Amino acid sequence: MLFNSWQFLLFFPIVLLLYYVLPVKFRRVWLLVCSLFFYACWNVKYLLLLIASILITYFTAILTERFGNKRKTLMIIGLIADFSLLVFFKYSGFLLNIIKDIADKFNVPGPGLSFDILLPVGISFYVFQSAGYLIDVYRGDIKAERNIVRYALFVSFFPQLVAGPIERSKNMLSQIDEMVNEKKPDFDRLRSGFICIMWGLFLKLVAADRLAVLADEVFDRYYSYGTFILILGAAAFSLQIYCDFASYSTIAAGSAEMLGFTLMENFETPYFSRSIREFWRRWHISLSTWFRDYLYIPLGGNRCSKIRQYVNIMITFLVSGLWHGADWSFVFWGGLHGLYQILGDIIKPVRDRLESFFHTDRESFGYKLSEMMITTALAVFAWIFFRAPSIGNAFSYIGRMFTHFDPWTLTDKSIYTLGLDVTEMHVLWASLLVILCVGILRYKRRIRIDRFICSQGGLFRAVTVYLLIMAVIIYGKYGPSEELKAFLYFRF
Repeated sequence: MLFNSWQFLLFFPIVLLLYYVLPVKFRRVWLLVCSLFFYACWNVKYLLLLIASILITYFTAILTERFGNKRKTLMIIGLIADFSLLVFFKYSGFLLNIIKDIADKFNVPGPGLSFDILLPVGISFYVFQSAGYLIDVYRGDIKAERNIVRYALFVSFFPQLVAGPIERSKNMLSQIDEMVNEKKPDFDRLRSGFICIMWGLFLKLVAADRLAVLADEVFDRYYSYGTFILILGAAAFSLQIYCDFASYSTIAAGSAEMLGFTLMENFETPYFSRSIREFWRRWHISLSTWFRDYLYIPLGGNRCSKIRQYVNIMITFLVSGLWHGADWSFVFWGGLHGLYQILGDIIKPVRDRLESFFHTDRESFGYKLSEMMITTALAVFAWIFFRAPSIGNAFSYIGRMFTHFDPWTLTDKSIYTLGLDVTEMHVLWASLLVILCVGILRYKRRIRIDRFICSQGGLFRAVTVYLLIMAVIIYGKYGPSEELKAFLYFRF
């Protein structure tokens, strides 16, 4: 069930209405049933995997807390059992291919098995969320949850189940515990959540799905294009993946808000970052902080020698790349971001001395803008490896980008032959301008669009929400004649 589908348009109002109509003691059970139904709509068989992950970590956490002398062993066993679900369904084929390649290299007969398994939607997210909970219990940060309904709802809460954000146990379990105390719906939260949902649909239906047409055309036929079109294609995908993923996180936050929950922020204007390190503090925040707290810091973080710190950074980003997909191109993408951070740290003393010598004002607009442009360029370059079907294709794409110059495409209207006609391109430019303005507002004032709109006068609120709804209805990709595009991060 997609957030941008008519099924969800029918499903969510029913969930919301009964949530506030039912007696408060039944709210947790109601939301749990709805969450399991929501996931079963994808594939009923894979509901068993979600339940297995819930039961594994639920019982392991209780045992870990009860048997303190064996808590580490129990925690490790629980994590292995939980992650084995992810490894089998997501990485079996990848691991078999590695074994076959090694066997072929040494002329040894390799395994004859092959895997072609449909990846269960959201498995990377709920496995990481349940694993984070288990580690928190082991560390003593929280008490093991004894109520199976509360814990199952924590793992399976439908707004953020299939594409995050990856919630922390402290944040979510406490809200689930308190939800029975909210007797009546909060009008302000309902209004704020609705605006979030509409803004998320705008990001997805008006911007991301149009950007996808352009990006797919360029990446699928990159061998036909030159420098400027290829740069445009890479930039289009960079914006597409941001608009697409941010739209899901925004709709998830809005849906949760209407139900009385507050999810963690997952994006904070990442393309306004002044360094790659800052980029990862603003991009997919729930995942980057998960890797920081549960992998990077346990490895030693920066509390060690420089060489060891760089190794820790590289391990973290290589694993992050592998989390995104069972392919070497994702691993390379992750390693490239790790390399960016390491090189940035190495050259920092040289930069500091040069800027001191030339009396550079680091707080000037020009300096900040140049840092943002360089950071964005590095991120866009890395996204080529993320989007390309293989590392070989990515290097071929980059090779043409630097060798086949086509400046005439800036003026010969070639841009209108990339899957979008003149009208569609104008809608795309207008939507990106709106997104830029909202991004500047978020960056400068550090306020979400829903909270900004709600803080304005009644007329401004009414007109803004009306225009947002009309933009989604008129310019969104919708209706039986249009193909609904799933969110990009469903495949991860």
